[in-house]
Amino acid sequence: MTDSFDDGEIVEYEYLWEWQAQKGRTNAEKDRPVCLAMVIRDDEQGLTHLIILPISGTPPRPDQDAMAIPALELRRAGLSDFKSGWITVSEYNYDVLERSFHFDSNQKPRGRFSGPFMDQILMRFRRHLVQKRGRIDRTR
Repeated sequence: MTDSFDDGEIVEYEYLWEWQAQKGRTNAEKDRPVCLAMVIRDDEQGLTHLIILPISGTPPRPDQDAMAIPALELRRAGLSDFKSGWITVSEYNYDVLERSFHFDSNQKPRGRFSGPFMDQILMRFRRHLVQKRGRIDRTR
C-alpha cells in the first residue's frame, strides 16, 4: 500500500458518474483517471477521506461544469495520451481510502496537477460544493 496520497495527484478509480447514480447504479463501467482534489486525513480515527473529481477525454455534457485541462497540465498529470481533457467540477465521488471497495490503495499516482492549476480547480469546485449537490457517496 502506498503510504499516502496527496491533493492534486492523478490516479485510476472506478468513478461513478452522477447520472449513473441517479439510475440506481452502484458500480461504474470502468476505471478512469481522476484527480484527488482533497485528501483529508483524520488521524484520530485513522481514516483518509477522499474528494475525487473525474477526468475525461470527452467534452462535458451541457449539464456539467468542467474545465479544460491545458496541455502542460495533461503532461504533468501523466495523461500525455489524451489529445484533450476536461476535469468535471460539478460532481464528485466521496470515498474513504481505508474502507474503499473502489480505490486501489496499492497503485502509484500517474502524476499530479500543479499548485496553481489545483487552486483554479478548487475555486470553481467550491461553488458547487456550497450548493451541496453532485456528491456521490461511495462508502456504502
